Amino acid sequence: MPRINLLPWREELRQKRKKDFLTALIGAVMIGGLLAYATKLGVQAQTRAQQGRNSILQEEIALLDRQIEEILGLENQKERLLARMEIIDQLQRARPEVVHLFDELVESLPEGVHLTEIQQTGNRIELHGSAQSSTRVSALMRNVDGSEWLRNPGLDVVETIDRGPMRDAQFTIFMEQIAMDQEEEEVAMQ
Repeated sequence: MPRINLLPWREELRQKRKKDFLTALIGAVMIGGLLAYATKLGVQAQTRAQQGRNSILQEEIALLDRQIEEILGLENQKERLLARMEIIDQLQRARPEVVHLFDELVESLPEGVHLTEIQQTGNRIELHGSAQSSTRVSALMRNVDGSEWLRNPGLDVVETIDRGPMRDAQFTIFMEQIAMDQEEEEVAMQ
């Protein structure tokens, strides 16, 4: 038996609902697409803004790195200058030491003693010379021992050499020179 719809309004209602549903579905898909596109645009805008901030930070970091290198260069230059100043200061303080050394050597040399060579390495001084007798060499060592600028005399070699009717004592003596700053420390300790 064929079906006959006695109520056509139901079919029309069904068609209308179907049409409304499709319209709502298409509208929801379009709104969803628009929301997705707007979200994508918002995320891209935020990404560009963050990349801009990152590039500014990278430029600032590069600038700070250059400044740090300049500071390190200046610190190295400062250390070199301070080292030079210290060396110059040491040389200035050591200038009178040579005068004191030669003055002390002249005062310590007894009569009949002649120096042929003086060699200084650091604070150690080595004297080579000849004397009329080994007693005069002993007197030289005693004078050095009582000296204000020299200390710790030591005898390395004494050789007696005959020169015709005369005898000479060839000697090598070593001693230490007292630096001016050491003398100041010793005075402060007393």
